[in-house]
Amino acid sequence: MKVLVPVKRVVDYNVKVRVKSDQSGVDIANVKMSMNPFDEIAVEEATRLKEKGVVTEIVAVSCGVTQSQETLRTAMAIGADRGILVQTDAELQPLAVAKLLKALVDKEQPQLVILGKQAIDDDANQTGQMLAALLDWPQATFASKVEVEGDKVKVTREVDGGLETIALSLPAIVTTDLRLNEPRYVTLPNIMKAKKKQLDTVSPEDLGVDVAPRLKTLKVVEPAARKAGIMVPDVATLVDKLKNEAKVV
Repeated sequence: MKVLVPVKRVVDYNVKVRVKSDQSGVDIANVKMSMNPFDEIAVEEATRLKEKGVVTEIVAVSCGVTQSQETLRTAMAIGADRGILVQTDAELQPLAVAKLLKALVDKEQPQLVILGKQAIDDDANQTGQMLAALLDWPQATFASKVEVEGDKVKVTREVDGGLETIALSLPAIVTTDLRLNEPRYVTLPNIMKAKKKQLDTVSPEDLGVDVAPRLKTLKVVEPAARKAGIMVPDVATLVDKLKNEAKVV
């Protein structure tokens, strides 16, 4: 079984992001970038399936600027066998990414696509669902457990009321949630091996996909600063402030 794992290069989750002075977006100049954490979970899950003997090949895919090659190398250090970069400097929105992934799925013919449920930069949570719609494949989102059994994949997913277990016929789309697994620590030997693995580069034009943005960002602003909290001496003072100042009681 071949598995396709899309990965995205995002601002590292430890970095405090800052808005550009012209409010056109987030400043990423000289900022540490890394693989989207949800995508890292997806790569780890694909690697575990390969270690169980269920998966034979893992293909990591990234769409974006040249530096996304580093993200693909990280995916290959975790366990992906090869990588494909759809290189473009254009702003990529979820629908454009889904169309690029569909073109690659048509070319690579994987039986399973595992990707993070959302990226921590735009928090769109759309690409997996859009890809499933374009391919007309069954989908399981927010997966906390994945089991492949023959030509079916059983997925336990997180819903508002608890957990739901569904069975999908392959080929299928699975998007990963935080509780699915804990990605392994990437060792130096595996980083060195990843440098020798195959990494192909294509363009959206090669795939026949128009990636022109459909949405326009008007303005990006930081959240309003919160007032500092205060200490109160007793419960009576707290209730008085809630009633007379905050007017929430």
